[in-house]
Amino acid sequence: MDVIYWLIPSMIFVGLVLVILLMIGVKNGQFEDLEGEGQRILFDEDVHDLEVRKKSQKDLDT
Repeated sequence: MDVIYWLIPSMIFVGLVLVILLMIGVKNGQFEDLEGEGQRILFDEDVHDLEVRKKSQKDLDT
C-alpha cells in the first residue's frame, strides 16, 4: 500500500512534465509539417533541385 502512495504523485508529476514538453514542442512548431519529412525521404534531392533550377530559369527568362 505504501508503494501506491508514492506511485500516484510520481505519475502525476511525470504526466505534467510530458504535457509541458508537448506544449513547448507545439509552440516551437515541431508538429507543423508532419508529412514533409516523409515525402522528403521518398524523393531524390537531385530531381527536386533540378526542378527548382528550371523554375528559377523560367522566372528569369520572363
